[in-house]
Amino acid sequence: MKLAVVQTNPTFGEKSKNIAEALQLMQSTQADLYVLPELFATGYNFATVEEVQHLAEPFRTGVTFKELEQFAHEQRSYVVYGFAEKSNGKLYNSAGIIGHDGTVGLYRKIHLFDREKLFFAPGDKPFQVFDTPHGKVGIMVCFDWYFPESARTLALKGAQLIAHPSNLVLPNCPNSMPTRCLENRVFAATANRIGTENRGVAPLTYIGQSQITSPRGEILHRAPADKPEIAVKDVDLTVTDNKNVTPRNHLLDDRRPEFYA
Repeated sequence: MKLAVVQTNPTFGEKSKNIAEALQLMQSTQADLYVLPELFATGYNFATVEEVQHLAEPFRTGVTFKELEQFAHEQRSYVVYGFAEKSNGKLYNSAGIIGHDGTVGLYRKIHLFDREKLFFAPGDKPFQVFDTPHGKVGIMVCFDWYFPESARTLALKGAQLIAHPSNLVLPNCPNSMPTRCLENRVFAATANRIGTENRGVAPLTYIGQSQITSPRGEILHRAPADKPEIAVKDVDLTVTDNKNVTPRNHLLDDRRPEFYA
């Protein structure tokens, strides 16, 4: 499959502009699956709950979903993207997957980072894996990577690729994802943003460096820290089905969960 990570520089609160700029990048390069950053359409550094309520949208009926659904159908592709979701009176930091074949799926971030806890409810849906003709795609969002259980759970559920929408501000993730991929024998596509948001609260600067990582821990592509970019790599997800480290060691079958509690 042709796997794309899309690195953007959204302007806080300018949803239409941010979606248009992301689509312009995506339309410049053909891919089978595009991965966009966390909260790519709204910006991240909220000052009040009211701002989140104003910018959040329902899944399936929101403007972000509709724009990306149209793109996926036109390009005969799949898109994974992060967005602020409102549902049943709650706000979630969520990610959706949309496919030209009718695939639709939703994940709500389980591990909230820092000030996200002021605005969002913790995710209430389990980690999920979605079938595509190219392979099995799991989703986690940004800070989820810090918890090895996230990637391991997706691997145990059969994920061959982890789509990882992010708004990274800590420096650790790019050099750590090779370990997450190596210990689970999966591909990962970490789509991050760039820029600084200073909104009268703690200013945040995002590290860019969106990355595609192989099951052997190889960094297949790393984006720059300071400019928007789309990058595409050809990947064969079937190589992730071999979980053998040696002829006698299987990454998943050799687990001893009875001793892990």
